[in-house]
Amino acid sequence: MAATEASALPPTPSPHTPVARAERFVWHTARVLEQRLFAHHFRGGPADPVETALDAYRNEDGGYGHGLDPDLRGPASRPLHTAHALRVLDAVGRCAGQRVERMCRYLTSVSTADGALPAVHPGQRGCPTGPSVPAVADPPGDLLATGPVVGLLHRNEVWHAWLFRATDFCWQAVESLETSHPYEIEAAVAFLDAVPDRPRAEAAADRLGRLVRAQGLAVLDPERLDAGPLSPGYAPGGHHFPYDYAPTPGSLARAWFTDDEMSRALDHLAARQGEDGGWPVRWRQWAPAPAPAARATVTIEALRTLGAYGRPIG
Repeated sequence: MAATEASALPPTPSPHTPVARAERFVWHTARVLEQRLFAHHFRGGPADPVETALDAYRNEDGGYGHGLDPDLRGPASRPLHTAHALRVLDAVGRCAGQRVERMCRYLTSVSTADGALPAVHPGQRGCPTGPSVPAVADPPGDLLATGPVVGLLHRNEVWHAWLFRATDFCWQAVESLETSHPYEIEAAVAFLDAVPDRPRAEAAADRLGRLVRAQGLAVLDPERLDAGPLSPGYAPGGHHFPYDYAPTPGSLARAWFTDDEMSRALDHLAARQGEDGGWPVRWRQWAPAPAPAARATVTIEALRTLGAYGRPIG
């Protein structure tokens, strides 16, 4: 082949970049949904196949089930499945239209009296569920379940009657937090990053940032993990880092951490990629089936976070 012809060919991707290593892991272990999401985010794949894969988890009531959230097994619709579906649609720019309108009707039907979402709807207590989502007879409204959903709907300028009461619930829950745990703070940030009242959101985020640092809810030096206490009930190694609260530089939570603290955390995240190309799950594992799907999601999010902060991923 002539030199000019050879130089016109696209360069061969390195098989050793973080993305290439993760791609092998995803193709070997992931569900179709995560395979399609990986292709969309890192290989220029279209959004339509992601939506098609997501449809397999949708129920007639407008909610989602069938293990879409890997830690919630069984066919029944649950609010946390719907939150997962909204994250997928948001990630591919499809969080709008009749699909989301049906989801909002489902959310309305399972809301508590104050307009919030329970972590598990009482009608589905028979479905297998991880220990982090206990089944109770009359579950209360939950910021962990409600905050990310409300935030995603605001982010995509979706308007529905349910959203007004749910937004009021989130404001009350976020502004009254005094003692918390990392996942609850993440849910609060997901709400604050998108809610329209930006001055109020910035003030609430500033208060939460001080709470996170005062209560030691983020590991600021990954080389001293033993100095970062685990929240009660968390699995060994289930620490939270600055990037968990601020997965992109545009998050309000980014202001909670210095440049050095965030840089050390991102170095730690990059180093956590396993020999098989995937990132580990840091929460407690309770059954064999959820682990591969959960690792695929964690792997995609790790790459997206590193890329958002300008780290080389390939």
